[in-house]
Amino acid sequence: MNVTRKIIEEHLIEGKMVPGEKIAIRIDQTLTQDATGTMAYLQFEALGIPRVKTELSVSYVDHNMLQSGFMNADDHAFLQSIARKSGIKFSRPGNGICHQVHLERFGVPGKTLVGSDSHTPTAGGLGMMAIGVGGLDVALSMAGQKFYLTMPEVVEVRLTGKLNDFVSAKDVILELLRRLSVKGGVGKVMEFTGPGVETLTVPERATITNMGAELGATTSLFPSDKTTKRFLEIQGRGRDWREMKTDADSSYDDLVEINLSVLEPLIAQPHMPDQVVKVKEIEGKPVQQVVVGSCTNSSYKDISAVAQMLRGRKVHENVSMGLLPGSKQVLRKITQTGELDTILAAGVRVLESSCGACIGMGFSPGTDGVTLRTFNRNFLGRTGTKSALAHLCSPEVAVAAAITGEIADPRTLGIPKPFVDDETTFDIDDSMILEPAENPDDIEIVRGPNIQPLPINEGIGNKIKGTTVLKTGDNITTDHIMPAGAKILPLRSNVPEISKHVFEVIDPDFPERAKAAGTGIIIGGENYGQGSSREHAALAPMYLGIRAKLVKSFARIHLANLINFGIMPLTFKNPDDYDSIDQGDKLEIDLNTIRTGEVEVRNITKGTAFKAEHQLSDREIDIVKAGGALGYVKKFI
Repeated sequence: MNVTRKIIEEHLIEGKMVPGEKIAIRIDQTLTQDATGTMAYLQFEALGIPRVKTELSVSYVDHNMLQSGFMNADDHAFLQSIARKSGIKFSRPGNGICHQVHLERFGVPGKTLVGSDSHTPTAGGLGMMAIGVGGLDVALSMAGQKFYLTMPEVVEVRLTGKLNDFVSAKDVILELLRRLSVKGGVGKVMEFTGPGVETLTVPERATITNMGAELGATTSLFPSDKTTKRFLEIQGRGRDWREMKTDADSSYDDLVEINLSVLEPLIAQPHMPDQVVKVKEIEGKPVQQVVVGSCTNSSYKDISAVAQMLRGRKVHENVSMGLLPGSKQVLRKITQTGELDTILAAGVRVLESSCGACIGMGFSPGTDGVTLRTFNRNFLGRTGTKSALAHLCSPEVAVAAAITGEIADPRTLGIPKPFVDDETTFDIDDSMILEPAENPDDIEIVRGPNIQPLPINEGIGNKIKGTTVLKTGDNITTDHIMPAGAKILPLRSNVPEISKHVFEVIDPDFPERAKAAGTGIIIGGENYGQGSSREHAALAPMYLGIRAKLVKSFARIHLANLINFGIMPLTFKNPDDYDSIDQGDKLEIDLNTIRTGEVEVRNITKGTAFKAEHQLSDREIDIVKAGGALGYVKKFI
């Protein structure tokens, strides 16, 4: 078998490993971050389970780091206290970005991990089955429940050759996005094989698996080999290594081949990660901002390359450049080597070890600003500035722009190739990771005024009668549905307040219109809900009265979140019927035939009818009709 199927087989509890079939697996580890964690732990608490039942659960603080008021600080106090009481490790603010720290300190080859962040597949760089999910799925996993998913197809991404100077791992995943699009990985696992794998370090592999999320993939992973072993040994975790490789006679469902030797520096243009072109095709475009970091490109290897390219040079006078080291470990390393001084001398602003600018939490560009980011997403408005033109690129391309003031191919600048020794060692210091309390009964959970009770969905009957409160096009992202940024992220633990911002980027009047409708229905196009794992993109619309979403196709995580919060997810049986509905139309959805796989939708306004379908299991139908997974599961605990 291939590595994917080996890991699934070892953890399989229910179902058969046939692509498209519903399966359930055992989860070994979980992670949360503070933007999603507060709600996840409120949900875990509501399940009535006193201590987590996983091998390891970690709560990270890395998103809501701007403590400009009481809300974020209060949430962090809540997270720390409930972690200590519930058997969860707590990574304090400043310790680093969850995916980078988890890669360094906790990821284990062959294990399963679910995280309430869509870039959890970063750990696939270690040969781990790491899947991004909504916070409620994390809460259920911590409670010892099975994790349900659709058995994915496994795509072999065969790598040959070796990357040339100034071509990086970021260019590998950008090339995949260029070929396959943001929908190309839906229902699939991208498994990397071939002789080219041996030429990539674990941080490089993690960059690739991290952005596999942008393909819509269930997850992405590499084999666990001698390179993986050496990475874990350097982290003082050699005991965690296990070889995970595909069998010689294994098969895959599809094949993509990439010759690393012919890749060139690439860049994704606004406003989708798949709008990829060669850097040389858009050379000369003036740049106002450059940012290096995020969970995609903030390892020591990445930051050291930045320092080497900046040595003896200055950031262009028209460019503001920022740097977000991925972890305290990385920050201490560049301090010890003197590379931090090189970066500061060049005129770079060093920001916190956090997600920060990636989610519009500070360091937003100016009006109409062209910003180059080594991040994973460049959705409209994600930077915090709606008119900004965000591009995605490698650290090498980012530095070239910072030096020249325009988009430039780093191969043309006469700068020596950066080199980082793969045997580089680190000081291991886990003092900012707090262990669970030995006497949990002594811990009092801290609850600030921004932490509001969980909203409850009472469920649905056999008919949904509602108004079409919004009609959208293709590739609607969770950033469109539930924006992030410094103003909105602190409201994640306060659903009534955060619901006022649903669809703010594309339709500021949506919240009031949805509330006025009472029962609302949303119509959408292809790949609806792509992007992050944020369950608030389902939870907040549910609070506003949305009871069904009828689209051409759903992104995986958002579909799961809709089920978890009792919103009926349906797709058009005939995609042409999408054109027959207008915003404001009154619809009636007859659910009496839901278990046949299709239902009738009547457009009362226009006097027409058509069929919609779904891929829900009987269990998922029961969850939706019960109002969501929380109430459904509590019956069986």
